[in-house]
Amino acid sequence: MTALPPGLSAAIAAQLERRPRKALTDSAHRLSASYRARKPTTEAIRDETDALAYALTRMPATYAAVADALARIAREQPGFSPKTLLDVGCGLGAGAYAATAVWAEIGPVEMVDRSRAFLTLAAALAAESGAASLAGATITTADITQLPDSVAKADLVILAYALTELAEADLLPLADALWARTGRALVIVEPGTPRDHERLMRLRGRLVEKGAAILAPCPHAGPCPLAPPDWCHFAARLPRSREHKLLKGADAPFEDEKFSYLVAAPAGTGAAARILAPVRRSKAGLTLKLCETRGTREIFLPKRDKARYEGNRRKAWGDALAATPEETG
Repeated sequence: MTALPPGLSAAIAAQLERRPRKALTDSAHRLSASYRARKPTTEAIRDETDALAYALTRMPATYAAVADALARIAREQPGFSPKTLLDVGCGLGAGAYAATAVWAEIGPVEMVDRSRAFLTLAAALAAESGAASLAGATITTADITQLPDSVAKADLVILAYALTELAEADLLPLADALWARTGRALVIVEPGTPRDHERLMRLRGRLVEKGAAILAPCPHAGPCPLAPPDWCHFAARLPRSREHKLLKGADAPFEDEKFSYLVAAPAGTGAAARILAPVRRSKAGLTLKLCETRGTREIFLPKRDKARYEGNRRKAWGDALAATPEETG
């Protein structure tokens, strides 16, 4: 499971002691209702109490999804080592925390959001968490659909759970603005719903038109081969804290956050194939649903074929394959 960094968790807990629980509970309920109604976060985040309720109920899942996507990049692209970071639509900085956890060498960080309540609490959490690179981050208050010229280019640009709140007309212009500021990689992470995946694919198409190489999750830059009702998404498991469970009215000690993501870069190549669904395991062998350069297909790897079975038996949903196993008859 992927939990928030200890320093960040401690900083949130310290903030929690300074707020009445009743107000936090009311904020959490309002935030949940806003998400269900697909309203912009800014309508629900009115002050730092609302922002803290978000930190307890939504930030852990956002962090887990982004951390999962970035960890895959680190494994699949070992030569990628960003030194600068731009977190667009940062909220409380989940993307920045995830990136600095994966690449400790990240130095200058810029965080952009239009919510002053988010940015005020983000600055307080960074100062209290001991995250030096975030405590010294450049904080820019701006609507991400109108990024100011002062927002600098960075090795790594992250946009996490922000597209979902934008109007259709804003998607492609934002893709252009993000790509213009991308030095080495652009990572976009969104909720794992059919709607959000379809919107992400529109940005993917725009980036390919601009010459971007798609590093993940797709093993190719052609049109997505999945047809509705199927869509490309993955899942990250995260633990629920006691406060998280209380504010959500939940009993389970964990939750699974479904997400879709995209990694685009000026150059590079991705994996030969990727596993698009939970691996089906039986006494006879493994069944993998793969996306590869020729499209999608399912393959069966029998236990009797020891070389291919052993080479893939530890693979899981979302994992990349350096080479595609040949399909057996």
